[in-house]
Amino acid sequence: MHRTPTPLTGLLLLLFAFPGGAAEPPGAAPADAVYRNGRIFTANARNDVRSAIAIRAGRIVFVGDDRGAARYQGPKTRVVDLRGRTAMPGLIDGHMHPLEGGALLLKCSLKYEAMTVPEFQTRIQACLDATADREPDGWLEVVAWFQQNMQPAGVATSRATLDVLKTSRPIIVRSSFGHTVLANSRALALAHITRASVDPLGGQIARDASGEPTGILEDAAFEVYDKLLPKPTPEQDVAAARAALAALAQQGVTSFLDAAAPAESMAAFSAVERAGDLTARAHFAPVIAPTEAGDLAGAVARVVAFRSRYDQGPPVVAPRLTVRNAKLFLDGVIAGPSFTGAMLEPYRVNTGSESAPNWKSGPSRGPDVYFPAPALREALIGLGRAGIDPHMHVDGDRAVHEALDGVAALRKALPGRDIRPALAHDEIVAPADYPRYKALGAIAVLSLQWGKPASDTVDGLRDPLGPERARILEPSGLLAAAGAAIAFGSDWPVDPLDEWFALKVGVTRTNAPDAGSKYAGRLGADPGLTRVQVLRAATIEAARELHADRAIGSLEPGKLADLIVLDRDPLTIPAEDIAAIKVLETVVGGRVVYHAPVFDH
Repeated sequence: MHRTPTPLTGLLLLLFAFPGGAAEPPGAAPADAVYRNGRIFTANARNDVRSAIAIRAGRIVFVGDDRGAARYQGPKTRVVDLRGRTAMPGLIDGHMHPLEGGALLLKCSLKYEAMTVPEFQTRIQACLDATADREPDGWLEVVAWFQQNMQPAGVATSRATLDVLKTSRPIIVRSSFGHTVLANSRALALAHITRASVDPLGGQIARDASGEPTGILEDAAFEVYDKLLPKPTPEQDVAAARAALAALAQQGVTSFLDAAAPAESMAAFSAVERAGDLTARAHFAPVIAPTEAGDLAGAVARVVAFRSRYDQGPPVVAPRLTVRNAKLFLDGVIAGPSFTGAMLEPYRVNTGSESAPNWKSGPSRGPDVYFPAPALREALIGLGRAGIDPHMHVDGDRAVHEALDGVAALRKALPGRDIRPALAHDEIVAPADYPRYKALGAIAVLSLQWGKPASDTVDGLRDPLGPERARILEPSGLLAAAGAAIAFGSDWPVDPLDEWFALKVGVTRTNAPDAGSKYAGRLGADPGLTRVQVLRAATIEAARELHADRAIGSLEPGKLADLIVLDRDPLTIPAEDIAAIKVLETVVGGRVVYHAPVFDH
């Protein structure tokens, strides 16, 4: 039976014609900006590529061809001739630590470089000499130490490495992976870490053959320094937040998740937002620590209190703050020399010699998962009831397995609830667990740049894992083939902020050409991701992770105008060249927040 549309049903049909309900009637007002004559990857459900887009009042009003876009050009419209260049949604980084990344620029940094022990010592001594006025008691905090890339491979460092430096000051050196600290003897003494010290829950104090601390501290074992080191001032935190935002805009990042957000980070970015200077949509995941397992209701309440204080609601045109995630660390890192990832099968050890190795199954499967299974279930269900998405650090396959068990309990307890649990890193996953991601609606948030031959994946893991596990290391393509939702998270500053190198590795599974012949070729047997899968992981899939996909993540009428202009097309250039892509313009809510001097349109 034919039904004549009423005015109301006609309006509803018009609203549903476009995502966000923003259909444009004939004769609509001119747009504020029109980008034309380009290749615009939309990341919509069909992955359409169009030539033009129009923006008004911070939202997209048209995506289509140049002729259609011409209807939106008025005398005051900013018209950008892309001249064949590519535009796409702004990158959404689903796992990073931006305040720490910004602060890193202000500290003594080893810049992730490969170095010998003498080079390591020389660099740190230079920092000591440059701040000699802080003798004898001022702390020196050294950052961006690529511990796994010390030369020659496997060389050990200890407090003795630092004790020979010309200083009386306490020193700590933070591994770029974020799970290891090297402390000198003065720093150990101030922290009261001795041979009598007990390993804390979720941490480990490395010891020599006589039982003395070596200076290497893992995870919770170095949390004591959070209280001992002088805290940055609020002004310094705001400066770090501004530095991070400038770096993100240049990379094309328009939204991010602070994946272990301290109160200081939320306060700093909130201050920037109040000043009207926030240039990316800021999402925050406060940490629930394993030590809070005895009062998980209180821990969830603390996260909810942060949400009440800082969350500003769903995305609108001007970027603002969101707090609807919580971070839980379930293990450490699988890479040597730490081996603190929780594994289903033991790490292998060399029972032979360096010249005649004989690798066999050893006694350690890494630490127990930091949250016992009952506590993890309680935490996830409590977060789900509060409308908070859990974001779990899982490096080893045992941590992944128990995280998925926890998600299964969450789904059973809260059927139908729109909770989007994320499993971050997933460096080793048991093949039997691949299909569980899709079945449970768990999102794999992957640092794609790790999926390449490098010192941490080859020198530090190939032999300790053995051939079967090494071949499925960093299983991005294998998880995608099993139907898992894949989102991208750079984990900056664990690695340098280089989003396009990470996306290149996601496709090619190869290192940079200058990494040398030792690290040439592809990593393992994983097929990697397609170009479209990689771009979607850093746009619409990361938006879904953050419950923001109705507003951002794709270029569609009605959505917020978050987009970037690139100097080349990641869909058509040689895959290795994706790493060389430069962002020419970054737009957030219709506002240009970065414009490269070379971009002449």
